[in-house]
Amino acid sequence: MIDLKRIPKAELHLHIEGTFEPELIFAIAQRNGIDPGYSSIDALRAAYDFTDLQSFLNVYYAGMRVLRAERDYFELASAYFERAAAQGVRHAEIFFDPQAHTERGVAFGTVVEGLSAAQAAAQKRHGVSSHLIMCFLRDLPVESARAALDAALPYRDRIVAVGLDSAEAGNPPSKFAVVFDHARSHGFLTVAHAGEEGPPEYVWEALDLLRVSRVDHGVRSLEDPALVERLRRQRVPLTVCPFSNVKLRVVGDLTRHPLKRMLEAGLLATVNSDDPAYFGGYVADNFEGVVEALGLSDRDVITLARNSFEASFIDDAKKRAYLEEIDRLAGVLK
Repeated sequence: MIDLKRIPKAELHLHIEGTFEPELIFAIAQRNGIDPGYSSIDALRAAYDFTDLQSFLNVYYAGMRVLRAERDYFELASAYFERAAAQGVRHAEIFFDPQAHTERGVAFGTVVEGLSAAQAAAQKRHGVSSHLIMCFLRDLPVESARAALDAALPYRDRIVAVGLDSAEAGNPPSKFAVVFDHARSHGFLTVAHAGEEGPPEYVWEALDLLRVSRVDHGVRSLEDPALVERLRRQRVPLTVCPFSNVKLRVVGDLTRHPLKRMLEAGLLATVNSDDPAYFGGYVADNFEGVVEALGLSDRDVITLARNSFEASFIDDAKKRAYLEEIDRLAGVLK
């Protein structure tokens, strides 16, 4: 049987602000002289009973208010990399939400410098490589996204792609088509959250209007057979987040999660943790959960691990090396 914490994997759907564990929130809040908004760590954890995406976002944005200095962002990301390395992550492509910080008066450069320092340290200490993906908050005006993109241009060498996240309902990808066009003109790759709470039509828009390389979530794609066929034929990666989907009531429970059906349909699905501090587990924990709940086989696990590197933005030589390592592991299991 495969050791799910040992098998090499890439994590492609991870919000760095969503790794903010309560203990670190309180520690940084105390250092910065900011009221965390809860009387205790236990009181904060008790708030993690979410009814939908928006109820989560309310807590999520409140927690990140304590982040102010480069050191804060460095510690946040370093804590994630340490946990990720222990769960078999070799490469991570990390979302961050600059608008949620700059609107509080934090300089764009403060965020990027802190995260970049943590990336360099993680590569040296854990051998974990990483890329940054800057996400636009889709529930803010398009003008805010354009300003965030302009602020990112001096850091183009540190940011591999732009994405789209936050409250999906009522905020279709088409709203941001012009901003994504501008981002691509500057050489950014593109990804987008679509088909989580939003309908399959949002996935079509992400593909056709934003011209994304990957669809983040995409679980509702199965409602549209024509869309499933397109995703299968074009090998469009889907960065699936099982624990998140249950915690935010996208699916009723893990036994009803569509991941197995996605694999059976030939889709390039991957497993990720999304916002693990809030949703109850990091990436290997998500693997363990779906293996048990959906009865996934070792072959399924190997496929998911391979998919994670195939869907990543690392270069072809590194991809081949990771895929060969996974194949050697699979050979030992036969």
